[in-house]
Amino acid sequence: MQLNYNPNHLLDILLGKMQLKNDAALSRLLEVAPPVISKIRHHRLPVGASLLIRMHEVTGMSIRDLRDLMGDRRTKYRMSDAQGRPKAQLRQGEAAA
Repeated sequence: MQLNYNPNHLLDILLGKMQLKNDAALSRLLEVAPPVISKIRHHRLPVGASLLIRMHEVTGMSIRDLRDLMGDRRTKYRMSDAQGRPKAQLRQGEAAA
């Protein structure tokens, strides 16, 4: 985990920029459930790519600026070993979903 990572700063800036009263109003604006914002504030859930994109859409701020506000200054990203692997073939007798 990064030492400077602070998603609360990002959320507080968004509250001010969008002139919102609280996290519940922010969750409505971002179209996420209120517990998502709470989990992000308590470092139990990271700010994911889809939420960053939604923040970009509603604020007009760049993804880079949003990431900087929460202390994410990485320039490169690594995919986990599990990403990009083909799914295991269905076992015989299983129906495709």
